[in-house]
Amino acid sequence: MKTREWLFDLFFCLSLLVAFATDSTAQGRIRARDLGVPFDGAPGAFNAITDVAGVEVGQVTLISGEGKVVVGKGPVRTGVTTILPRGRLSTDPVFAGWFALNGNGEMTGTAWVEESGFLEGPVSITNTHSVGVVRDAVVDWMVRRPTGQPWALPVVAETYDGLLNDVNGFHVKAEHAIKALDGAVSGPVAEGAVGGGTGMVCFGFKGGIGTSSRKLSAQSGGYTVGVLVQCNAGRRSELRLAGVPVGREITDLTPCQSMPGTATGFARNMRPCDAIATAPSDERWEGGGAGSIIVVVATDAPLLAHQLRRLAVRAALGVGVAGGKGENSSGDIVIAFSTANPRAAQDSGRVHLEMVPNDLINPLFYATVQATEEAIANAMVAAQTMTGANGVRVYGIPHQRLQAALKKYNRFNESAPPK
Repeated sequence: MKTREWLFDLFFCLSLLVAFATDSTAQGRIRARDLGVPFDGAPGAFNAITDVAGVEVGQVTLISGEGKVVVGKGPVRTGVTTILPRGRLSTDPVFAGWFALNGNGEMTGTAWVEESGFLEGPVSITNTHSVGVVRDAVVDWMVRRPTGQPWALPVVAETYDGLLNDVNGFHVKAEHAIKALDGAVSGPVAEGAVGGGTGMVCFGFKGGIGTSSRKLSAQSGGYTVGVLVQCNAGRRSELRLAGVPVGREITDLTPCQSMPGTATGFARNMRPCDAIATAPSDERWEGGGAGSIIVVVATDAPLLAHQLRRLAVRAALGVGVAGGKGENSSGDIVIAFSTANPRAAQDSGRVHLEMVPNDLINPLFYATVQATEEAIANAMVAAQTMTGANGVRVYGIPHQRLQAALKKYNRFNESAPPK
């Protein structure tokens, strides 16, 4: 027994050394548009939140171990994702607003965002039980900045990954949060089971991080709206992509137990993976819609704090378009910020601001709804089947069956690249 425990410890330590790195391979994965999902609106160059100039994203992914949970050792399926509105080199706050569709979740720092109208630092996303350590790490990172202020109230949000991850083992450490911050870059963003989204489940399929953007026409201002989601929410039967009831077309690949009898909590009554499921049968995923989604909206349009709250509300409509209903047990929280109006938070002299008139704001609303829906779809399309804590298995959305559903409802985009 002691030899077996020693080997487990050795394997765990070695796998952690390999695992905690920013996932750079996910960009080779297929995205929803590649499968022929038709979305409204024109995306930016990367179809990502980083299409908003200055925005950078950093991610650290932790994957190790398998089998029965040994608290503190694994299996580990978790991580950290961070978004920096003006990049790592800037300490200039941005106008921001936030909104909770349903509040069974956490996003720290929102009281000051609401009071001041500013977001003063990054937005970080992790698992539910790691909010504290990530928050403390971000504080440390912020107060050590050369021109940073001597205090910090960072925004850190969460969704629960306890089905696939040893969530009570507290595997996310301060160094992981710091590494995500220091490694943040512009350009393409890894999606699916990466960063804070590593262990997440979206509409009963494997979920995680997804992103998308919209570029408005010159007539509408030429602005860019980018969205990043950490999707861990939704009932399978409610899932809709481009208006197609995908969740009612693909009913069998529900989460299951590969090691029956070992799962606990929500997973206890999941079907065994070798049992045929012809219809959704898991109360965890079909009865309550438990889970959460965090949405981060960025734009270069000159919007003030009250207008950005309005943008955040429209992101919640994007969640609804995909099938989210803001169920009682879900934490659906949105924060939106604008990179326009630099130096608006300066403490000397009057500040001269620009803003989009309310009568011209509708194109930004539409873009936010569209990009949120597509970001959710990208999170699922990029994520692959994963087996985690206590042998719980969550399936990636099957690409060919998704395409078949689109064709059935005459919603398949024939011009999409063949896959």
